Amino acid sequence: MLASQKQQIIDLFQAALAPIVAGTDLQPVVILERPRDPSHGDIACNIAMQLAKPLKKNPRELAQTLVAAVLANPAKGDLVDAIDIAGPGFINVRISAAAKQAVVKTILKEGPQFGKSAANAGKKVLIEFVSANPTGPLHVGHGRQGALGDALSSLYQSQGFDVTREFYYNDAGVQIATLASSVQARAKGLKPGDANWPESAYNGDYIADIAADFLAGKTVAASDGAPATASGDVDDIESIRKFAVTYLRREQDLDLQVFGVKFDNYYLESSLYSDGKVDATVTALIKAGKTYEQDGALWLRTTEYGDDKDRVMKKTDGTYTYFVPDVAYHINKWQRGFGKVINVQGSDHHGTVARVRAGLQAVNIGIPQGYPDYVLHKMVTVMKNGEEVKISKRAGSYVTVRDLIEWSAGDATTEDGTRDLTRGRDAVRFFLISRKADTEFVFDVDLALARSDENPVYYVQYAHARICSVLAQWGGDEATLDAIADLSPLIAPREASLLAKLAEYPEMLQKALEELGPHQVAFYLRDLSGELHSYYNAERVLVDDVSTKMARLALMSATRQVLRNGLALIGVSAPARM
Repeated sequence: MLASQKQQIIDLFQAALAPIVAGTDLQPVVILERPRDPSHGDIACNIAMQLAKPLKKNPRELAQTLVAAVLANPAKGDLVDAIDIAGPGFINVRISAAAKQAVVKTILKEGPQFGKSAANAGKKVLIEFVSANPTGPLHVGHGRQGALGDALSSLYQSQGFDVTREFYYNDAGVQIATLASSVQARAKGLKPGDANWPESAYNGDYIADIAADFLAGKTVAASDGAPATASGDVDDIESIRKFAVTYLRREQDLDLQVFGVKFDNYYLESSLYSDGKVDATVTALIKAGKTYEQDGALWLRTTEYGDDKDRVMKKTDGTYTYFVPDVAYHINKWQRGFGKVINVQGSDHHGTVARVRAGLQAVNIGIPQGYPDYVLHKMVTVMKNGEEVKISKRAGSYVTVRDLIEWSAGDATTEDGTRDLTRGRDAVRFFLISRKADTEFVFDVDLALARSDENPVYYVQYAHARICSVLAQWGGDEATLDAIADLSPLIAPREASLLAKLAEYPEMLQKALEELGPHQVAFYLRDLSGELHSYYNAERVLVDDVSTKMARLALMSATRQVLRNGLALIGVSAPARM
């Protein structure tokens, strides 16, 4: 049922209730739900049972009064077909076939805008995701963040929000120093396994690539920031650091480009120090009386904000613990006008949540409790040829996003014979949002390559391609389908199921947004594709009867549009042929 139809039914019940509650303090809210048993109707309402006690009325008799008023209201038009009363006073509403069929015209009229809303226009939201340390290629965990964060961003945009996608680079600290020393060792001719190879060094082949380009005096540039030119001096550790960080930021840019993920802004952790934001944050917390010194360290009273123990902010060696710049960074987000902030991170960041939120409350600048929101995802296990894949030669210790995309692309090529990674990108994106973020996920490369119903992305894309094939066989002008006046032939059981699923799309988007759950889009697309395949197998579309054929073609076109809309939202292509 479309939202406008649902609201119309609510208005009918509110009008019926008005004279009943007149003169009382009652302000009833009508809530409509789907019956657990579809045979009971399309919509269920228990308002009569809720009001029976305060009104001192029999619930079934109250329900009968409400039903009579709704049915007598001319405003119901042809929306309601019948209303039944079940048990002690449940009200079950059956909407008319014409009302169910109306979704087809709505979809064909609105096209790519179907499901979108302007209700949140003007509201800003910042979604931070991926935020990888520039110390190596993006791993599959970053891929899950990329898929989740980008889909969540598109979901918010579809509901009218002004969305900023942000990537936070942790380009300061111990890991960056380790990167620099690793490249320096390679530049001096050392390699993993050698006696003088640093114990904590990064061992992937990419370190050797960086070292070779550094020695060659090359210049590299990332998506933002100044280019870095290598000095070629193996003893110039600062030049090595700058060159290596920029080199890997560029590599991550290329991986994200292949993955189809774009960011509006990049924020460097190092800028929080150079701009004085970290020191300013610590000063503000001290002035607020939320810190104390003990054992030569500076502590934050995080227990005042629900943490299990107080946390060290500044260690005895004078360096800050990792959550302090995070607090400074989120103060900056708030100061930039983002009242809504969502961080998509790995579940290993779980311990950071309470500390960051405590720091933000302690500075007492008006940041609300629970700021920011977090979507924490669990790990991804990669399976290939029936075995778990744990390492990548390129990365040295983990599977990269690029590996996953290339493996999942198989031998696909473009028309000019070059390798086509679209199939791999589609599979990786769809798979990585197809489970709730807080559940572990097994990515099966063999399944991603399968051209069968067991492969969820193939199953959905094939539904779209199947509709394209039917419309091509018809050969008519698809633009004329939205002008079809007669959809009354769409009464077969499978047609009714498909119509109902199409009508759920806008409500599904709103629910997915409220629950920060873009996985619901993937669930919905699979369900819709299942309804389409079942319908296709049960009914012929290109029948001899012209009115039936045209109505079914319109239904096919509307289904294709919703599949396109949903796939576009999660960054997956909608091929016309498979």
